[in-house]
Amino acid sequence: MVIFSSRFKPLRPFSLRSSYFWPTFFFGLVTPTFSYGEGLKNSTREEHIIVKAGTPSRVQFPSSSGATSYHLTSKDIEALPQGENAAFSQVMLRMPGVVQDGHGEVHVRGEHSNLTYRINGVMLPESLQGFGQELDTRIVQSFNLLTGTLPAQYGLRTAGIVDITTKKGTALNHNELSLYGGSYNTIIPSLQLGGTREKLDYFISLSYNHNTIGIENPTPSFRPIHDLTQQAKGFSYLSWHLNDLNRLTLITSVSYGDFHLPNTPNLEPAYPLEGHDWSKHDLNSRYLKDRQNEQNYYSILSYQYEGENLQFQLSPYFRYGRIAYDPDNVRDLIYQGVAQKQINDFTTGGMQADFSLDIATDHILRFGLLGRYTDEKLDTNTLLFPIDENERPISSKPRRIIDNSGNWAAETSAYIQDEFRITHTLTLNYGLRYDNFASSFKNDNQLSPRANIVWKPNRKISFHIGYARYFTPPSPQYLSSRSIDLYENTTNAPETHKNDKIKVEKSHYIDAGFIITPTRTLEISVDAFSKWAHNLLDSGQFGQAIILTPFNYRRAHVYGSEAGISWHSGPWRVFGNFSYVKTFGRDINSAQYHFDQEELDYAKRRGVTLDHQGKYTASAGLAWQTKRQLAYIDFLYGNGLRRGFANLGKQSPYDIFNIGYQYSFLHLVKDHTIKARMDVVNLFDKKYALHDGSGIGIYQAQYGQRRGAYFSVIGEF
Repeated sequence: MVIFSSRFKPLRPFSLRSSYFWPTFFFGLVTPTFSYGEGLKNSTREEHIIVKAGTPSRVQFPSSSGATSYHLTSKDIEALPQGENAAFSQVMLRMPGVVQDGHGEVHVRGEHSNLTYRINGVMLPESLQGFGQELDTRIVQSFNLLTGTLPAQYGLRTAGIVDITTKKGTALNHNELSLYGGSYNTIIPSLQLGGTREKLDYFISLSYNHNTIGIENPTPSFRPIHDLTQQAKGFSYLSWHLNDLNRLTLITSVSYGDFHLPNTPNLEPAYPLEGHDWSKHDLNSRYLKDRQNEQNYYSILSYQYEGENLQFQLSPYFRYGRIAYDPDNVRDLIYQGVAQKQINDFTTGGMQADFSLDIATDHILRFGLLGRYTDEKLDTNTLLFPIDENERPISSKPRRIIDNSGNWAAETSAYIQDEFRITHTLTLNYGLRYDNFASSFKNDNQLSPRANIVWKPNRKISFHIGYARYFTPPSPQYLSSRSIDLYENTTNAPETHKNDKIKVEKSHYIDAGFIITPTRTLEISVDAFSKWAHNLLDSGQFGQAIILTPFNYRRAHVYGSEAGISWHSGPWRVFGNFSYVKTFGRDINSAQYHFDQEELDYAKRRGVTLDHQGKYTASAGLAWQTKRQLAYIDFLYGNGLRRGFANLGKQSPYDIFNIGYQYSFLHLVKDHTIKARMDVVNLFDKKYALHDGSGIGIYQAQYGQRRGAYFSVIGEF
């Protein structure tokens, strides 16, 4: 058994007329309700594609970049299951091509993670991939998911760009206190404060989350065993207007979470442990006490200048993250032969600079630089048993192995691109991007061309097609062969000691699609994509600690399509999304010690479907909203992720229905509103498995949440 685990306005979307590379083409269908404000609406230079999706209403995007963009606002989130109290990953599932996985993960367009998160136009420093979700949905004013052939501005993690515009004091008419709770002993108090003081604009969000379903249940039972979580989050946005052209912004975030890892009862003991009798009731696997603590802290300082023809943003940032896993030494040794305490630290510092210059009537030049340095430390303290040549324990007294290792990585990037308005109906966005990755285990670089063409022959239809070359470096979580060799002849020894270094993924990507708006209330969107990758990056959980570690497939192909429809009339809104994706990877060519030799041989000889493939996914919703009332019905469908040896099997499909109702008591206390809300998640109590514990990079079974009823009271003051 292998237990290793290395385991202001955001830069005025560059020019409000050019929209800082916000994509032009919107092929999808997610609940948008957004306008960039008067600056964009009054622009005379850009034509705009108005897109409705999800719980539909109007969205405006400039026809410039040609990437595919899906959009949500805080008002849209309110009409989704659990509203602002939903996990951010659950909100993203209402976008096309987003597939649900365990540990709060989502997969966009058939890729494992490979997502970049941006806050108010600044790239969020990268963190460890654990279970807790540090992004709090309640801080979101709006966000875009950009996919497809991205402009040169976007690099490194390119499966999707999650670009969040946070709430600001100028957008709030009140402060807000909320109490949310219900099934699984859930209680979530939260506080939002915002306002303006002369030149200062501020927003602060604080929340606490207590429940007994912190991590997916490893059994189909209604209530998981030993699954308590307690999480605290804080976020602040401070913006100081130095004058009409200059602004200084500081964003800080704190996330702290404790998780009990849920148990599977009545497992068969496997290893004798000196001084402990298997027959004792308190040694049953239901009483395992494994725990994990996750912490994330980041700070972003931005200086923004917004002149007539020149705009730029300079943003230094810093992040610290930690995942600490504490095993149940006695029971882990009895059931798995290994009890490993892990502390994984991740520190990142960097600087991002972006510039936009109107160089001619039909050209906008954009260019920028990025540099960041990451230091990763992994400290392990492992109890295990020595074994003989037949892999049988030769002693019931455990040994201890202590190993402290780490890596560093430095990434630098530069880009330049031109938005060329060829005619009033045709726009070309082309550019070059250079990325360099240097680390303690691998160095690589690439010059990447990008090009998109958008054609809008009339107001009712738009087409786009594009090509992008991508460069995706791995997370610096490489465990050296020296560390692996420490476990030779123990219950933590891998089957194979082959350990090629983690590599940079390089790929070619094409994307094309169209959007039709036959009437003002109806919209139909279609998009298709294909990716050919060399050294495709994937991730897996290879030990008890929920720390995802990377590995590569030598060759891979991912392709698919997305489609949707949206309609609105008065208080009624309807949306529907559907996506199809196929994945294929051949030859696992790094960190091979994680895998059985038979599986490695099969993947090299025949190739495999990637474990996170959800071949078909769908989402739909119906919402009715007035000034006082909100009612919705929500639907999610998943075709099932992969399972079994070499991912040859597939989990069963599932379909989940959710409903909710909210009533607003207007002016109940002076001029303030009080909202009462109810949500029912998984209305028909569907039992469904995300994973059954088998498949490449899958460590344990994970079942979706059973039915839950939740209630909230929201007061303004």
